[in-house]
Amino acid sequence: MCTGGCARCLGGTLIPLAVFGVLANILLFFPGGKVVDDNSHLSEEVWYFGGILGSGVLMIFPALVFLGLQKNDCCGCCGNEGCGKRFAMFTSILFAVIGFLGAGYSFIVSAVSINKGPRCFMTNNTWGYPFHNGDYLSDQALWSKCEEPHNVVPWNLTLFSILLVIGAIQMILCAIQAINGLLGTLCGDCQCCGCCGGDGPV
Repeated sequence: MCTGGCARCLGGTLIPLAVFGVLANILLFFPGGKVVDDNSHLSEEVWYFGGILGSGVLMIFPALVFLGLQKNDCCGCCGNEGCGKRFAMFTSILFAVIGFLGAGYSFIVSAVSINKGPRCFMTNNTWGYPFHNGDYLSDQALWSKCEEPHNVVPWNLTLFSILLVIGAIQMILCAIQAINGLLGTLCGDCQCCGCCGGDGPV
């Protein structure tokens, strides 16, 4: 597969992941599937917009760039060191770095929130964080410390876990594109010569 085709494949995978990341972050604003009366009762990490900003907005631009790489006109690449194809692949490395940082941000926010647990109405009639260092992950009996919102613990845990996995996958894909972009910059598109009148391999 040529470097442009590989980039297009990666871009096509990143788009739905970005959409899922945004949707997961939006759902976190409705703990237990309900609207909260006071926004201050939401977990702090929800307001960091890890899924919306990191896995979403900052991932859309790299994904669109990756999708457009294969459409660049490669005729003229043969023997032309100043080919725009190489420059486009070099540019994709910069966008891959941006995407990696965005996904990394979402990954870190999600990991911190999972370890910290959700903010909820506790048995002592106050709002706060009843869990410590992820102790609730191995002891489901502790979930009863959260009285409201209903099912907030599995809700937050599920959605932040989804964001964690999405962020990890996005980082891997952006790292792959950084390597792919480097190869495209140094070597050009491996199938590029096929469109130059048959002088190169098809």
